[in-house]
Amino acid sequence: MEEVCERENLKRALQRVKANKGSPGIDGMTVEELPDYLAQHWPAICEQLLSGSYGPQPVRRVEIPKSDGGVRKLGIPTVLDRWIEQAVLQVLQGQWDATFSRHSYGFRPQRSAHQAVAQAQQYVREGYGWVVDLDLEKFFDRVNHDRLMSAVARRIGDKRMLKLIRGFLEAGVMEGGLVSPVDEGTPQGGPLSPLLSNLVLDELDRELERRGHRFARCADDCNIYVRSEPHV
Repeated sequence: MEEVCERENLKRALQRVKANKGSPGIDGMTVEELPDYLAQHWPAICEQLLSGSYGPQPVRRVEIPKSDGGVRKLGIPTVLDRWIEQAVLQVLQGQWDATFSRHSYGFRPQRSAHQAVAQAQQYVREGYGWVVDLDLEKFFDRVNHDRLMSAVARRIGDKRMLKLIRGFLEAGVMEGGLVSPVDEGTPQGGPLSPLLSNLVLDELDRELERRGHRFARCADDCNIYVRSEPHV
């Protein structure tokens, strides 16, 4: 937690949140208003983070139409919580990213969907022209919190950090003026969600590697490449 609250880390997090812009959360505070708010309240917020008493606010529910006729549910945190999540992300991603599978391309520094496509083309050139296409339906909405936190706890010993991350997961959702509890899922819309999803899906990557498969995964979409139809 001390690394999260380090001045340079917080400055980078603020720059990223300002650059990403985004809508206000349930408190209505805009990204432009955040610096002035921090100038007044940062000492108290810092004390809460270091003591493990900081409590994230519920996210604001937003539904984005999908091309298949469904909707993607986003949870928009307050800009203050987005800033804290970003500061946490920068510390954890720096420690975890190098431990993830080389077959994972989504939501990672210096990795992209374009690289996944290039790798897929290479597999096809090598004769692996049959593709098993996996899409984990509503993955972000269904992540089991206890399993996720167990995976986080294997990498983090700081109880304050563990409590904060669980707080982000269980902060609840405001919809129609009412706050509903959340007992599963990693709300899309917050900076930490992609990293936590990669942590969960690393288990899938390692199992596919153990079985010797050629594959590329980008978030919850995964393609496995095989030589012939019987292997499918």
